[in-house]
Amino acid sequence: MSTEKEPGAGCSGYCRRCGLEHGLEDRSARPAALELMRFMDKNGHINVRMVGSLPDSRISTAPLFGADRGKMFGVLLCRNVHGKEVVLHGFSGMFNGHWRAPGWVGPLFDVDDFHQCVEPVEQSIKEIGYKMKQEHKGSAVWTRLRHKRRELSRQLMQEIFSLYRLPDFRGGRYTLLQAFYGKNGIPTGTGDCCAPKLLAHAARQQLQPISLSEFYYGRENASATRKHKHFYSTCSEKCRPILGTMLCGIEDFYGRG
Repeated sequence: MSTEKEPGAGCSGYCRRCGLEHGLEDRSARPAALELMRFMDKNGHINVRMVGSLPDSRISTAPLFGADRGKMFGVLLCRNVHGKEVVLHGFSGMFNGHWRAPGWVGPLFDVDDFHQCVEPVEQSIKEIGYKMKQEHKGSAVWTRLRHKRRELSRQLMQEIFSLYRLPDFRGGRYTLLQAFYGKNGIPTGTGDCCAPKLLAHAARQQLQPISLSEFYYGRENASATRKHKHFYSTCSEKCRPILGTMLCGIEDFYGRG
């Protein structure tokens, strides 16, 4: 088992509202992350509420070692209002095609609203793609269809972004556009990584974040930048631009008890 990590592992980000850099270390959450690895190794699934192998393919870890490759997993160590430690688990994106799994925090949007928003437009995009295949590439009709498909994709992405709600630890609640701090546009998948999901759940449940640790589990990614059971800090493209806003208030939160 490897415990290698990037320098400065943990999570942090700049908050333009208060002008401060907020962050969490990863050391205290490391034992819980290693325990999660052992659970996945032994049981072959991610249902942390149950022990033993299960036939349910929706929660199986087997696909992580196949063509789809692995993904990032995270553990957030928190403290509740009674001072008791609470461990939260999160995975990046979807797991085996599902946004939710037993014992894991959910996404930053309402799943039903997401499907109602995405599915009709995706169907239209697929239909346009089919029509493009019937046309000569580069023709006027093909070019017009390609432009329409790109515009639909752009509009869909903006609608998806509007569904996300990012809480902070002062009681604030923001859209991705309001929370994002960066020079470039908002990348696809922003808000779907482990850290934002975990912090959002903690804020909603009034849990005090203490430490966050993330690791990669499964087949090495295509770019060879993520390896099985290696620890990594939060990504600079999608996470850091929103984590400053989401972490704002943790210092005051610490002093409430």
